[in-house]
Amino acid sequence: MFAEIIINSNARALNRIFDYIVPKNMEKEIKVGARVFVPFGNGKKLDDGFVINLKENSEFANKEIAKIEISESLTENNIILAKLMARKYFCNISDCIKLMLPPGTGGKELSNRMKEKTGNFIFLKKEIDEINFLIENGKIKSDKHIRVLRFLEENDGIYISDLEVLTDVNRTIFKTLEKNGYIEIVEKQIERNPFINKNIERDEPKVLTEEQSKCFEEINYSIQNNKFSKNLIYGITGSGKTEIYLRLIQEVLNKGKEAIVLVPEISLTPQMVDRFLARFGDTVAVLHSKLSIGERFDEWQKISNGEKKIVIGARSAIFAPVESLGIIIIDEEHDMSYKSDTTPRYNAKDLAKYIAEKNNCPLVLGSATPEITTMYNAKQNEINLYTLTKRANNSKLANVEIIDLRNELAIGNRSMISFKLQDKIKDNLSKKNQTILFLNRRGYSTFIMCRDCGYVAKCKNCNISLTYHMSENKLKCHYCGYEEKVIKECPECNSKKVKYFGTGTQKLEEEIHKLFPEASTIRMDIDTVSKKNSHEEILNTFKNDNIDILIGTQMVVKGHHFPNVTLVGVVTADSSLNLEDYRAVERTFQTLVQVAGRAGREKEGDVIIQTYNPDHYAIIEAQKQDYDLFYNQEIELRKMLNYPPFCDIIMISFQGTDINEIQKISNLVYRKIKSVNDENINIFKPVPSPVDKIKNKYRWRIILKCKVTSRILDIINYGIEDENIKKCKNTRITVDINPNTMN
Repeated sequence: MFAEIIINSNARALNRIFDYIVPKNMEKEIKVGARVFVPFGNGKKLDDGFVINLKENSEFANKEIAKIEISESLTENNIILAKLMARKYFCNISDCIKLMLPPGTGGKELSNRMKEKTGNFIFLKKEIDEINFLIENGKIKSDKHIRVLRFLEENDGIYISDLEVLTDVNRTIFKTLEKNGYIEIVEKQIERNPFINKNIERDEPKVLTEEQSKCFEEINYSIQNNKFSKNLIYGITGSGKTEIYLRLIQEVLNKGKEAIVLVPEISLTPQMVDRFLARFGDTVAVLHSKLSIGERFDEWQKISNGEKKIVIGARSAIFAPVESLGIIIIDEEHDMSYKSDTTPRYNAKDLAKYIAEKNNCPLVLGSATPEITTMYNAKQNEINLYTLTKRANNSKLANVEIIDLRNELAIGNRSMISFKLQDKIKDNLSKKNQTILFLNRRGYSTFIMCRDCGYVAKCKNCNISLTYHMSENKLKCHYCGYEEKVIKECPECNSKKVKYFGTGTQKLEEEIHKLFPEASTIRMDIDTVSKKNSHEEILNTFKNDNIDILIGTQMVVKGHHFPNVTLVGVVTADSSLNLEDYRAVERTFQTLVQVAGRAGREKEGDVIIQTYNPDHYAIIEAQKQDYDLFYNQEIELRKMLNYPPFCDIIMISFQGTDINEIQKISNLVYRKIKSVNDENINIFKPVPSPVDKIKNKYRWRIILKCKVTSRILDIINYGIEDENIKKCKNTRITVDINPNTMN
């Protein structure tokens, strides 16, 4: 017997099949998907790989498989999906396989794999009646011995370190009790439980509105009949989409099946988890990058062995090893984080459709501001559309007012906060209500410039300006992490006229403290959420301690429910409008509507949008919170300019240290694709990327506009697979379909 094996490597040259002999003693346990260790090349060290096919004959096999790692095998469906992903996303099959392995198990060596964490646990060895008899008759006299045994009577099977603390005795006491046969010390797995500190009260299903009921019943039909369907729940903020998710999942559980729920941000995960724990208890598993690798490994194992029936997590949770999938739900489906920016550059929504279809179960997308492409497909009857027009508790949408910042400057207000917003914050503070201030730039100032010569402080590794962070008194690059001390004079002309320009969340927080010294504030951006559980701690502190003002970036925008928030201020609505991206307007509208939805969830609310572009249709329709009107304008513009959903955007990127090599290769790829002469492809000549240098690597790109088909994938592969390109070792080529950013 012979095995076709993919070596676990990101080297493009190794993205092919290698044949190996299956030793006789392994023939019974070998299977497609098994992880194996094999001799490769001339090295003595074993390389790992995965079996993607078994066969009886081979012309090429001359080496045997050395080891099989049974605990890390994949299913045949995993292998099929990995092959499809590798082709569509232009990466190695092994890159895709790694996403489907338990967290921490993708390393080369067995010693580097994630192990189950074990520890010593203490159990009573004698019956409690016998122990009581021995104590009463003076056979056990020591107070410490009695204290431990009495404690174990109520807490048998406790972790040894916990027992040591709770009974205030040292481990020699345990050894004596073990020697006398009263207890036994057993080594067993320690459960790394991410919910260990949560105390969630159980809740009951809410009464559904007429709109919710119609949506629930029609999607439930797919569940009960094991049918694939693709569904979009388009509901205004606070319309009760989550309650529909919960009811649908209950139907899935009743059928003995499992559910995957994707959320876009780590910051959203705790709140969603709390809702699900309250309804479903310990059947819920969570997967996201802020958990330790050990916690993720344990959660993965519990999903795999069927202990957990509901998986909640960010993008990569789509690969969770559920046995019998009954539904996939993607909340806030418009969010760009469902698309990966690293290899493999997959879109979780595309994979969710494929997986749901294979499992004959419904896929449910939910959003108050659906992605334009998603809504277009719904209007083309490719997706079932359900509209929720009313908030579940009958509360009204917040009142939204636009403030023209040009007028503020004209009347002498050079503050970041308009006079109207200042008045609203003051009024909110007097009423003991809470405020959210949104500014999508972290740091203190966005750049530093010399007013004499125009010098701008830039990163030495990237062609991007450095951001001033006042709390650390440093200039930082948000692309590569480079930092340096603040400059006090211009290095070009030695002028002292160095000025800070732009504003970030740190500066906004400082200004709020000056305007409202009595107000308590808390900030939520990438600088404040680096520690484990910091997202949840900040949100809980704001909610439970009734902090007056939450200042933050996009992390505060989506999905959160704060009953006492009655005012939201958008400090500047223009930061994303002028980006070099065809989706800049769409993302601006989505952000404004989503942040407006945080106000007035249970009380009447107000939203102040500050802008220099008050007449822009994205700003105007966001004020009205009218998605349909915005969609109608945006879709006409997309059609006129032939942007998605009427085509796909494919970006071929070239990155390396040798600018001449990059130019040579990019022009070669351009000529090869152009030579195919396919009228369906609109290809643009290679040019430097807008941010043309990151981490000391130059960046160029080619843009293609076309509908992605199997033929288009073949043409691009033809363009980038060339012997002359393979000889150029300093340039890396990546292909990204409908990338998140055009930078």
